[in-house]
Amino acid sequence: MADSLASQIITAIGGPENVRSLTHCATRLRFELADASKVDQNALEHMKGVLGAVPQSGDRFQVVIGGGVATVYENIMHLPEMANAGAASASGEGQKSNADVKAEARSKARGKVAWLDSFFEYLADSFRPILGVLLGASIIIALVNLLISLNVIPNDEASAGWVFVKAIWKGVFYFLPIMVAYNASKKLKVDPWLGGAIMAILMTPQFTSLIDAKTTTCVENAALGTKSCTANIFGIPMALSDYSGNVFVPLLMAAVLALVYHGLKKIIPESVQLVFVPFFCMIIVGALTAFIIGPIGVWVGNGLGVGLAWMNTHAPFIFAIIIPLLYPFLVPLGLHWPLNALMLMNIQTLGYDFIQGPMGVWNFACFGATAGVLFIAVRDKDKDMRQTALGALAAGLLGGVSEPSLYGIHLRYKLVYKRMLVGCGLGGVVIAVLGWLFPSVTAAGQTVHGVTTTAFAFTSLLTIPVFDQMWVYAVSIAVSFLTSFFLIITFDYRTPEQKAEVLARAAVDQKAAAPTVEAKEAAPAATTATATATATKTEAPAAAATTVVNAPVAGHVIALDETGDPVFASRALGEGVGIQPTDSEVMAPVSGVLQTVAETGHAFGIKTDDGVEVLVHVGIDTVKMNGEGFAVKVKADERVNAGDPLVSVDFAKVKDAGYSTTTLMTVLNTAALTSVTPKTGIDVKAGDEVIDIQR
Repeated sequence: MADSLASQIITAIGGPENVRSLTHCATRLRFELADASKVDQNALEHMKGVLGAVPQSGDRFQVVIGGGVATVYENIMHLPEMANAGAASASGEGQKSNADVKAEARSKARGKVAWLDSFFEYLADSFRPILGVLLGASIIIALVNLLISLNVIPNDEASAGWVFVKAIWKGVFYFLPIMVAYNASKKLKVDPWLGGAIMAILMTPQFTSLIDAKTTTCVENAALGTKSCTANIFGIPMALSDYSGNVFVPLLMAAVLALVYHGLKKIIPESVQLVFVPFFCMIIVGALTAFIIGPIGVWVGNGLGVGLAWMNTHAPFIFAIIIPLLYPFLVPLGLHWPLNALMLMNIQTLGYDFIQGPMGVWNFACFGATAGVLFIAVRDKDKDMRQTALGALAAGLLGGVSEPSLYGIHLRYKLVYKRMLVGCGLGGVVIAVLGWLFPSVTAAGQTVHGVTTTAFAFTSLLTIPVFDQMWVYAVSIAVSFLTSFFLIITFDYRTPEQKAEVLARAAVDQKAAAPTVEAKEAAPAATTATATATATKTEAPAAAATTVVNAPVAGHVIALDETGDPVFASRALGEGVGIQPTDSEVMAPVSGVLQTVAETGHAFGIKTDDGVEVLVHVGIDTVKMNGEGFAVKVKADERVNAGDPLVSVDFAKVKDAGYSTTTLMTVLNTAALTSVTPKTGIDVKAGDEVIDIQR
């Protein structure tokens, strides 16, 4: 199978590693390259679908595509090999990959305090690799709870089958410290197996049996419902704890291990490091973890859990509302990991967690906004957004994962947040009120205001059964979901320009899918004369032939060779003229349908009823002005008559920005016509004839 046009272009341009950035305007791809000498210009010029290839100053290069440039651009940016290449759209906003959007969002919290940046990256990379198994385990918990509530399976701890099912998901959370230790060590450039092995010391049967040893003394903790024990190890007291499910201890241990590990590698000869570095690390860091790091980690986790529990008890309204309103900003910046760690710690120390309920409100407000975007995409026949939104919604509702929605849609269209935050706030109020009126009762008989759960669960449709006061939680997330959904479909998530662009693209796709005139003419010759005559009676009158193209703006007419733009001068975009404007109003040069209206207002493509395609390009390189100084009067897919205003331009501002004001106009399908003859060297008013056409 032949490579796609997108793949061929990237290969000819020198490969994805040669692309620093890629933009596009109305007709061409604009590359910023690492090394322009790597470009195979000959291959580009003879490539089907490419109208021309023009080197620019420095390492810039332009590939002329024509009216389908946006599609080719999108295809290029979706190539797997382009995942790490730079991207920015002609408008300056950028058709960024999800990775680009994520990096851009997180960069907002980076750079001010270096150590804080590193800390959050450390947390993120310690948890991110195990999200899959956490998600799988949370769904198992939810399904088991659902089956128990429906009396399909008994809640019988003595049943061997029940014990086996519990072990499937319990293993993930029991050995979570080892997984976190592995990831945290890897992040700090330490042998990850060494980090996992040291954490495993505290989870062996031998270590846990110390709690029941005769020389061990234990004290009950009434506040947490736990007991603290102290063992005598070689005359040194060691505080004992149940480290299963603990996440703070492995995070602290890995940090200390990194110091010891890298220090030993500096003093131990490289020839024996394989043996002696792990040997000393296991002894030194193993002992430090058991005697000091472990107890400190448990103390920190308990303290944070008790502190948040106090807030949830004494200020439940504030807590339940502030969590869903904070999460939309924490997640994109990667600052939600400490809360995830606290949820796990709450379950391990308190026996339940109260953060996940309000967090679920945020998640479903996010999914509701995505559902609204999907509804609009289906209505507007926006195929690309429909696919993006459908995948993001499935990941959210079934997996509880918000990142595809955030990075794929919400952070790209800033109006989404304004709608979604209303859903977050309203859902937070509902869960606060209902959680106060209908409190949860924990397994220990403690009354807790708010929705609680005894399991770490990604908040999706499948995990609703894991929450106590399930109906309170269900009502709250339904309110947040529906609020965001209806706000999006009522007020849209796009600016008027973005909406117009989508509608125009959908109209073009629809026309492309319809049978063409040529296809109709190629119908089988067996069609009878009578049928032909009947069909002729129902046809619309033939469109008037286009024989002239008028000046879109008043000024002096010059040849394309004199414009200073090598792409237009090459006639890759057809024959035409350049006009040095003396007026600010740019008019439609022919009557027809606007197939292209650049969001920046610098380019317009019109197709007449008889198929002549005319491009009006206002200024040279003015796409870089991002619409500043351009007041667009029309929308894509709109019908215009010759002389109708297209855009008002502040040409003084264009000159001040350092760009040429020469307005170029070409007949894109010149090759399909008998002749296209420009009239140059004259002064004209808008509407004067400047191009003659013969069919």
